[in-house]
Amino acid sequence: MTPATPPHPSARAPPATAYLSAHPPHPPGPAATPAKRSHPLKIHPYADTFPMLTEVELHDLAESIKTEGQQKPIILDRDGVVLDGRNRLAACKRAGIEPRFTTYDGDNPTRLIFSNNIVRRHISKGQQAMITAMACSVSGHSLRTQAKLHDISRSRLSAANVVLQHAPDLAERVRLGTLGLDAAHDQARERKTHTEALLAQNERLQQHAPDLAEKAAEGHLTLDAAIAALDRRLEEERLRQLVRDSDALLLADRDATPAFSPLADRGDITWGQAAQLAEEHLTRRHEAILRTQQALQLIADNWAAVRDLAARHDTPYAQEILDGLTPEAHALTTHLTTTAT
Repeated sequence: MTPATPPHPSARAPPATAYLSAHPPHPPGPAATPAKRSHPLKIHPYADTFPMLTEVELHDLAESIKTEGQQKPIILDRDGVVLDGRNRLAACKRAGIEPRFTTYDGDNPTRLIFSNNIVRRHISKGQQAMITAMACSVSGHSLRTQAKLHDISRSRLSAANVVLQHAPDLAERVRLGTLGLDAAHDQARERKTHTEALLAQNERLQQHAPDLAEKAAEGHLTLDAAIAALDRRLEEERLRQLVRDSDALLLADRDATPAFSPLADRGDITWGQAAQLAEEHLTRRHEAILRTQQALQLIADNWAAVRDLAARHDTPYAQEILDGLTPEAHALTTHLTTTAT
């Protein structure tokens, strides 16, 4: 009889057997006890996800079978694949006892496997979720369906699936009960984030610098070094474009300031220095625009005075105003009053 003691951390299950073919259900029939088998039995992949007993537990089970006999038969499907009883099978071999078998004629072998193993073992919720996620990855069943079928939290199953996809080494530890699902999930999420960042960096290299991407792929550059080189290229291109745009404005504004690009092209200054000069020019240009706008706004705000003066330009009132102005202001006012009329 299978002991109810919890699995020891030293337990290690064999790799999942590659039994992936789908078998149609057979009509119910009487259970059969197969004859002696000379070839190794295949294990159902879902059953293979449950941890085997520890060496001590397996030894105790073998001794129990020696003295008391095999209490429960090993359950096979109609194709001779083991659904339940891997530990009994291994214990019988150790004990030198010919194992007894029975055939399952139902149509839901995964439920049989799950219910038998969960009932008989002290398996944590995290292990249940991981075992189910592993089984789904082999069988193709949906996590949603299995969560409902086996009454497992969908969030736990989702966490187990993240671990399985991004940290399979940790998934195995969760399955065996040597690592909690929450701790494994935290590490798997960190790995996922790191992997996504690496993929994004590689895509950026492929898009902007295929030559650097190739060097990184061939091992001539580390990914970090390739990204740093790309950043330098993009920054220099940004500086070049800033200088070109500034030079284009100089030309369009009919500004007498010499262009900055030729200085950098000749090597008289670096592109960084040219960009600094261009930024300083753009700052001065912007300040000049603001000052002019403010001056024009003052004229607009006081245009009523100009129109009033224009209406009485030949009066002593107008003459007294003009006499108090500087020559420059006098000339401008005369021009404006003429325009206002």
